[in-house]
Amino acid sequence: MLADQEKMTVKPVDRNNWADFESLFQSRGGPGYCWCMAWRMSKDELKQNNAVCRKVFIKQRVWSDIPIGLLGYIENEAVAWCSVAPRETHTRLGGDESLKNVWSITCFFIKKEYRRKGLARFLIENAKHYAVENGAEYIEAYPVEKESPSYRFMGFVKTFEEARFKYIKMAGTRRHVMVYKI
Repeated sequence: MLADQEKMTVKPVDRNNWADFESLFQSRGGPGYCWCMAWRMSKDELKQNNAVCRKVFIKQRVWSDIPIGLLGYIENEAVAWCSVAPRETHTRLGGDESLKNVWSITCFFIKKEYRRKGLARFLIENAKHYAVENGAEYIEAYPVEKESPSYRFMGFVKTFEEARFKYIKMAGTRRHVMVYKI
């Protein structure tokens, strides 16, 4: 285990740490343009698809106690994000619809100075625990190959293979649907 993993604590995003989520997403290089809404937006929300509205939409979910994911902290600073939530809170993922009680891992963001230290794997393991605690029987992920020109925020196939996820099928031309059975 790397030193940063030993220092990291992980917490679900809720009203109490919304400001930490907001700060991480608005930090340099952060996904403040997306607010992790790409796979969550309803048809009505897609009509207002801009950064300001996406932030409002994700905040509405948090204030409604809908799980959206986990923040990774080092020394009380949010430095990492993993989107993990019930699959039914997402749209258009292209997963295995025959499975029930599925949670989806759809996104990662790790501040630049903490990358390449195994934190994505650490977040995946914490996402597994969080999903299980909330009744998941399966966890789906949609990673890409490392050389993919897009969807890299969804993680890489090799990382999920190392976390014992199994390939199921392709979703589109780049995303691999991978499943972990609890």
